[in-house]
Amino acid sequence: MHETRELKAHGHTVRVNVDPEPESEGRPALWPTVGEYPIYDRFLYATMTTDHERNQRFLAALAKLAPGRRVLDIGTGEDLLWARESIRAGARHALAVEVIEDAFHTAAGNLAALDERDLITLLRGESTTLQFAPKADVCVAEIIGSLAGAEGAAAVLTDARNRHLVPGGMVVPHRAVTLAAAVHLSDLLPGQPVAFAEASLPYLQSIFDWHGRPFDIRLRIENPHTDALLSDGQPVEVLDFNGELRTEQGTTTRLAITRAGHVDGVLTWLNLWCLPDEEPLDALRMETNWASIYFPLFDHPVPVVPGDVLELTVESALSDDGIHPDYHLGATLHTTGGQEHHGSLASPHHGGTFRDHPVYQALFPTT
Repeated sequence: MHETRELKAHGHTVRVNVDPEPESEGRPALWPTVGEYPIYDRFLYATMTTDHERNQRFLAALAKLAPGRRVLDIGTGEDLLWARESIRAGARHALAVEVIEDAFHTAAGNLAALDERDLITLLRGESTTLQFAPKADVCVAEIIGSLAGAEGAAAVLTDARNRHLVPGGMVVPHRAVTLAAAVHLSDLLPGQPVAFAEASLPYLQSIFDWHGRPFDIRLRIENPHTDALLSDGQPVEVLDFNGELRTEQGTTTRLAITRAGHVDGVLTWLNLWCLPDEEPLDALRMETNWASIYFPLFDHPVPVVPGDVLELTVESALSDDGIHPDYHLGATLHTTGGQEHHGSLASPHHGGTFRDHPVYQALFPTT
């Protein structure tokens, strides 16, 4: 069963379907995606600083790259986590940059209490507009989204490589890839309503307040059932932070259906490497703060069987802020019976339509 709540956003009353059941370990939950927006609070920071799978990879990279070098930490957060860890790994100086005002002021208070405070410089602002010298040898930036590029990593780190790093400087993480597989939304939330987790409502409110009106926000699935995947997973977005890094890209791939069911969209998830030769973090199969993003494509679920193929195109282009990408997905389902079914979705970082797809009409009912 679900319940309906009301949010107020700049004169708009928004009705939201909510799953009132409390979240529990391993239970799937539907949230709005949160990492792309300046709404971080103590809870969101804590989920990152306690993420073992994430932290062990970043720490290993800093242990190898930071000693004796200058390190730039973009998006340092209120805990100055990677600036602190860089110094502890042997960096001679760390420059920590934070754009969110509340996080910056908390970070400043935390810095004053650190033994390493004389080796860390904290700046407030966007790294893409700040000027500073000398240049860094290493840039560490945990601005990777559950959809790899969604937090603007490509644009921010392209700028960092061009303006803030010495020639041959290194970026941590090394590589991020978004993979996609065919799914049916109801299978990702078995036995549960398609409704937002009640604990997510304050974040949905904050995002709508930040933008000034409601819009069809991307849908984050926590703890999705991996046996709900109807196809193999294939890369649809590749970010090589120490190689050819593109701020806009397009990929077409074929997802082979491997079991019978119904498909209405795709689930995307993150693979992340902090060093080139390590086992990647797999956000779908490991316990980490990164979740998966569900994109609806077809207005109604379409039956599929092994042998069917979902041809998926994913394109990204920078939004009007020049940092965060807008995504566009197009799909053609080719069945073994010779039929074709077409679907698409525009998923901008902000703005765009509201209640345009049946999934969003169900999540945000008018009555």
